[in-house]
Order: sequence, then structure tokens, then C-alpha cells
Amino acid sequence: MIDMKLLPGSPDAVIESESYKRFFMHRTSHWLGKDVHDAGEYKQGEHWAPLAPGMVLTIEPGCYIRPADDVPRAFWNIGVRIEDDAVVTAQGCEIITAAAPKKIADIEALMRDAGGR
Repeated sequence: MIDMKLLPGSPDAVIESESYKRFFMHRTSHWLGKDVHDAGEYKQGEHWAPLAPGMVLTIEPGCYIRPADDVPRAFWNIGVRIEDDAVVTAQGCEIITAAAPKKIADIEALMRDAGGR
């Protein structure tokens, strides 16, 4: 976002000021369970809930760019989200989503193929 001139300053300054929240307005993940957005607290009092085997969560960083005077027009109305679902295991985690392209060239190829149908 800094390199694309969407946010001014250094990475540390952007994090400190939380100016990134303009484009990244939600958290990086949420629990999965009986409901797509399973209810539950991430914190227990002042402490983050520890991950434990059997827990399932989605990892979905996203960037959403709305039109604004200080946003280059080329970026208006772009939204990108990468989503993987993971189950916590005793050894770490297992990604349980189907393999989806994440490299730019692979995504562009998929989009070209979908446009030709």
C-alpha cells in the first residue's frame, strides 16, 4: 500500500497510526464452526485465546479500495481477499481448502480462461 502510494509513511508509521484500516477493515481471520462466522471471543479477559487441536479458522487477509480524492483512480473499486481454512493440529496446522491460485500469473490465467467461456 505504501509502494502503490495508497498510504504515506513508513510501515512502522502506518501500523502505529492504524491508517491501513481504511483499506483493511477487518481482522485477518475468524473462527469457523457450525456457522460460517462462528461466534466466540478471541480474548479471554486480557489474554488471547490459545489455539488448540481441533479448532478451525479461516485465514483471509483482504484489501478493499473505495473511490476517494486521495486514491489513484486506477485502484478505485478493487477488492482482493485470499482465503484459506485451517484446522489446528498437535503438530501445527493443516490447510483444508482446495488449492486456489495465489500467484499473480496463475490468477490472471484463471481470469482469462473464465472470460473465454
